[in-house]
Amino acid sequence: MEISDVRIRLVNKDDNKLKAVASMTIDGCFVVHDIKIIESNGETFIAMPSRKTNDGEYKDIAHPLNTETRETLKKAILKAYFDEPNK
Repeated sequence: MEISDVRIRLVNKDDNKLKAVASMTIDGCFVVHDIKIIESNGETFIAMPSRKTNDGEYKDIAHPLNTETRETLKKAILKAYFDEPNK
């Protein structure tokens, strides 16, 4: 798996935990949109796209199946976020 592209859209709200939204292209042929970049308790992390179910819970609609893949995605997305010049 190669992450071909990561695009960041910054969220400009000072008191918001949501700092940006990312789109990621895998192998030049598959895109995942709406990956959230969140800062909370001094930590920055990603949240995969999700939707609200009928019982009010949120379920991921796209996500990695193992820890290694999650770390690869997290590294690439957070690198693009921290490299963003207008942050």
